[in-house]
Amino acid sequence: MTTGVRRRMGVEERRQQLIGVALELFSRRSPDEVSIDEIASRAGISRPLVYHYFPGKLSLYEAALRRAAEDLASRFVEPYEGPLGSRLRRVMARFFDFVDEHGPGFAALMRGGPAVGSSATNALIDSVRQAAYDQMLSHMGVVGPAPVRLELVVRSWISLVESTALIWLDGRRIPRAELEAQLVQDFAALAAVAAARDEELAALLRGLLENEPGDGPFTDLATRLITLAGP
Repeated sequence: MTTGVRRRMGVEERRQQLIGVALELFSRRSPDEVSIDEIASRAGISRPLVYHYFPGKLSLYEAALRRAAEDLASRFVEPYEGPLGSRLRRVMARFFDFVDEHGPGFAALMRGGPAVGSSATNALIDSVRQAAYDQMLSHMGVVGPAPVRLELVVRSWISLVESTALIWLDGRRIPRAELEAQLVQDFAALAAVAAARDEELAALLRGLLENEPGDGPFTDLATRLITLAGP
């Protein structure tokens, strides 16, 4: 008969395990409600050993948030194929997958928590927003600095996506699929308003809309607006 022997983890392997445990707990409760003792117990090690791998509670939280930020930023990566509206629908679906899976942690990151407010954490949040911004410009075929009005539209829309997700987490009172479609149409509406004052942006949008299908989210928005205007 053989006896099971617990394999000793290397330093980096143990660090990654602790980060994973912290993120799993953050998916259920806000980080400020999760103690180092709980993380240690879930990882099967002592509290002092946690501090061997991370010098303090804040450093572990920052490491966990860094992994979450990288995951969240990756949700905006989408092949540059097909109509823009369809691409954005897929991006929004992946974004809300993350929000759904990591609700308390996402809310704490955006609203404030034990690691929020540090320069490192603020830089992480900014990096996610910048990654989303860069991806949006790439999807629109913009190379180099964006026109000022387009930058305002994209950055405003990213803020809208964040705030919408936070409101949705508070009770999930609107079907998720409806919000995903609405946010795609919100982007089109913001861009259209800006394009009415900027011919360069208008030309860019006309080129993108040429590839939109008749049943796509942008066409659906136009139909709804026409219906709203009435006869």
